[in-house]
Amino acid sequence: MTLHREGHKIIIGCTIAFAIINALLFYYFQTPPWLKYSVLVITGVFYFLVLQFFRYPNRTLTYDDKYIVAPCDGKVVVIEKTVESEFYKDERMMVSIFMSPINVHANWYPIGGIIRLAKYHAGKYLVAWHPKSSTENERTTIVIEKDTKRTILCRQIAGALARRIVFYPRQNDIVKQCSELGFIKFGSRMDIYMPADTKILVGLEQKTTGGVTIIGEFR
Repeated sequence: MTLHREGHKIIIGCTIAFAIINALLFYYFQTPPWLKYSVLVITGVFYFLVLQFFRYPNRTLTYDDKYIVAPCDGKVVVIEKTVESEFYKDERMMVSIFMSPINVHANWYPIGGIIRLAKYHAGKYLVAWHPKSSTENERTTIVIEKDTKRTILCRQIAGALARRIVFYPRQNDIVKQCSELGFIKFGSRMDIYMPADTKILVGLEQKTTGGVTIIGEFR
């Protein structure tokens, strides 16, 4: 287990801030012991949560061109056929994964191939499970094409707590399955649009492990 590079600046900032706060309380201000130790505990717990949020696990990843691998840790909240109107403009099978603040928030490519679209959209910060969050929230759209029959769209969606989406691909990049796609900070959702005839291999409420859990199989 290591710490993700997206958290380095935040972790350093928290380390400095918490060290100054506790040093002032213990060595500069005349404060009662209960207040000193209360602040020490609170800052310690918060620091632990920040470290947990930016953890980057060591795991055995799944590599297989016939499968679509979960791009993130979380819970499957939607499985449905729907029209994807931004890029494909036709009916697709969609799986939506909700990421809570306690999940690992790194994102992985579900398949390998060429990036046909990598686009950022500014937007609102509705709760991630809101029906309009996929079209109105801050989000990215990333289309990966293995070939004409194996192509998917991933959409990173900010939630009420997520205030920064990081994504690494650029159009025409060639990417490998399960390499890093990006990172979403503090609660979010991922929608994956697959060909309509994709065989779905997960169920509602199922927990997923990014880069490991197989969510679909190409026909």
